[in-house]
Order: sequence, then C-alpha cells, then structure tokens
Amino acid sequence: MKDRFGRTINYLRISVTDRCNLRCRYCVPAAGVTLLPREDILSFEEVVEVTGVAVDMGVTKVRLTGGEPLVRRDISVLVGMLAEIEGIRDLAMSTNGIFLAEHAAALAAAGLHRVNVSLDTMSPERYTEITGGGDIRRVLEGIEAAGQAGLTPIKLNCVVSESSLEPDALDVAQFARENDFEVRFIRRMDAATGRFWVVEGGSGGDCAHCNRLRLSADGFVKPCLFSDLRFSVRKLGAREAIRQAVRDKPEAGGACNLPCMRAIGG
Repeated sequence: MKDRFGRTINYLRISVTDRCNLRCRYCVPAAGVTLLPREDILSFEEVVEVTGVAVDMGVTKVRLTGGEPLVRRDISVLVGMLAEIEGIRDLAMSTNGIFLAEHAAALAAAGLHRVNVSLDTMSPERYTEITGGGDIRRVLEGIEAAGQAGLTPIKLNCVVSESSLEPDALDVAQFARENDFEVRFIRRMDAATGRFWVVEGGSGGDCAHCNRLRLSADGFVKPCLFSDLRFSVRKLGAREAIRQAVRDKPEAGGACNLPCMRAIGG
C-alpha cells in the first residue's frame, strides 16, 4: 500500500488490550485511567480478520502490543491464529516482561518470532518506582526465557527524559552490549503539544519514512499515533477502514487529543 506521500505502508501494530499489570508513571496519569468495557475489546476472531485483510492489502510486519499483551487470556492462541496467515514475515510482541518467563515457550511454539521488552533502568529500586511496584527480577527472568525460547533478536525499549546519556539509559545500554541485545531509546512524548522525537536506535517517530498503521483494542485503525484520525473496522469493515486510514494518513504527526496510550498500541 502507498499513501499520498509515497510511503509504503506495510506494518500493523495491534493493541490486544488496554489492561496492564504495571502503572508506569509516564503512561498512567495520577488520576488513573478509565478502562474500556470488555465487550468493546476486539475478539481474537476480529483481530485475525482485520490482520488477514491488512496482509492481503500489503502488510508484512505485525506487532502485538497493549496495554500489556500478556495479560490477555490465551494470548498464545491468538499468536497461533495470526501465525497461520500467509504473508506475515515478521510477527513480534512488545511486552513489559513481567509475565514473559511463563509464556515465552508457548509464544515461540505458537509462532511468535521475537519480542521487545520495556526496560528503563537496571536498578531494582528505580524500576519499582518507575513502574508503580514492578519487580525487575521477573523482567530479567523473562528476557532470559525469551532467549532460551528463540524469541530473538531481543530488543529493549528504554524510555528516557531527554537523552540516552542519562544514568539509567547508560546502564541499560551496557546491559544490552553485555548480552548482545539491541536497545531503543524512546524520549517521552507530549501529545497535547505534538512533541515527539525519532526513536534512537529505531524508526519510530520518523514521519518521512513512516510505514505504520495501528489497530486499537476497541477496533479503530489509526493512521498516525499523533493524530485524532481513526476509522472503525466494525462500522466500515476492515478493508474500507484500512483504505481510508492509508488515504488520510497525515504527512507528519501533530498536537492531538491522544487517549490512553494503552488502548492504541503506541
């Protein structure tokens, strides 16, 4: 698929849930979040239908996100269903890693190719502070299990305030080097002002070369994370929602009324 700016659109990020087991301070506002009604969340069959249409239209790369995708019951079943879609060359998942140790083998057996794991610090105390109570030991166990299961290359997603030269980021970078992991440094974004930056070590935020669509947990195709545009697969049908999203994909992101990132698959 080509958009009106000549960009090839071949990447679909799917939020399978807006639920998460952590309360990261840069993700969850102090007042908390309003969760989607469970009946609004796409079923596995709906996700597979939309993905199949997207692949038929040119998508080759699919990533499962959240919220935290591993809190979705029977997530390995969905992975298996998606893995059967001919034409997906890269089937990946972004996770905070807390539940990864117990799911890694099943995910690999179902057909998942690789994982990105969120890791913003190597300090157990700082990790607990940042995530609102998370245990970094479980994340490290999950990363080890992912490697043993063959979910590689393992990539680490590290959120930074300003740059990758911050102490926490430097520690994560050293951990990555020592274990032959890749690392992406993601600077905190501000949807209200439309402020975002290109991901260091990755391609996110590079509007001129953006190849992404997003499927929200409640069934909307978003052509751009930093845009209010969205198209309902339930009202329009998957093919038409995708077609309109590609047609109207903006040249660059801007200020928007971004709802909770956890429902979009940021």
